[in-house]
Amino acid sequence: MPRQAALGRRHQHRRESQSRFPDLRVATSTRMPKAPVQKRCRMHKEVSRVCTKPGVKGAKPASGTLPQGLVFNTELGQHVLKNPLVITSMLEKAGLKSTDTVLEVGPGTGNMTSKLLERVKRVVACEIDSRMVAELHKRFLSTPLHSKLDIRLGDVLKADLPTFDVCVANLPYQISSPFVFKLLLHRPMFRCAVLMFQKEFADRLVAKPGDKLYCRLTANTQLLAKVDHLMKVGKNNFRPPPKVESSVVRVEPRNPVPDINFSEWDGLLRIIFVRKNKTLSAGFKQSAVLQTLEKNYNTWCSLQEKKIPEGFSIKEKIQEILIEGNFEKKRARKMDQDDILALLHAFNKEGIHFV
Repeated sequence: MPRQAALGRRHQHRRESQSRFPDLRVATSTRMPKAPVQKRCRMHKEVSRVCTKPGVKGAKPASGTLPQGLVFNTELGQHVLKNPLVITSMLEKAGLKSTDTVLEVGPGTGNMTSKLLERVKRVVACEIDSRMVAELHKRFLSTPLHSKLDIRLGDVLKADLPTFDVCVANLPYQISSPFVFKLLLHRPMFRCAVLMFQKEFADRLVAKPGDKLYCRLTANTQLLAKVDHLMKVGKNNFRPPPKVESSVVRVEPRNPVPDINFSEWDGLLRIIFVRKNKTLSAGFKQSAVLQTLEKNYNTWCSLQEKKIPEGFSIKEKIQEILIEGNFEKKRARKMDQDDILALLHAFNKEGIHFV
């Protein structure tokens, strides 16, 4: 066939060429090596050397997650105190006795609860998160300490507090102020409370007259209790770490309780601490304040069956009281409790009330 003849002639020509030019045999029989293939891949930045993805073998929990996969709800103030040295120090400052009943608010996973149960007769733990309640039951159910633990699910601000001797708590910071006053007005009276607060809030509780942080909260709290700063606590002692520093304070109720109407006292503080750096004379010239006090004065006169004089001016009456007691140039920021009590007595004596 023509095609086979052509192939035969081509092979014959190649053999003749290789016999004449032996170097050509090497060149024609040697193939060029292939260039290595450059594998293309994505370059990823190293984010973390520790895997925190749940379900992956060997993965570690993230900072705000328990090994069981339970995520802390920071909106509820769930920053669990994980440093055992801080916990031990708080319990020592509380002066616990083996016969005590202790109130704990926000027990979380039970790091402080376990140490409390070892030292006292009974622990009442108030927790708003049902997941944390389940964790507490799981932790203590099969232990002899479970019989000493009373777990209560719900909002501690809306519930009635039980009878207790000492309160020890790492409080959710958003309930600090209302809880402090609920605690101080609770009866029967407790022995003391050791509480963890946001540092700025704690500084306000222990401020002195003349300090920048001295405010209505300070005056109200120190009227009803003796407050001492115990220690500062850094962010890294919590899981997950909060955005603010913390402090521990000791609150000891005053016994006997001051013999005054607390609503009257607080009503006066609301007026004078609105502008705490201004003089009392300037503070009592605001129209809203004058309207409220005139209404209260009229009510008092009605109850006392006292006739209001013609041309009576509540503004002039208040200024007379301030001048007579040498209060007109005083400022709330620098007034101690004795000064405020004297001011309240001077007003009440003349029929001026704040509720």
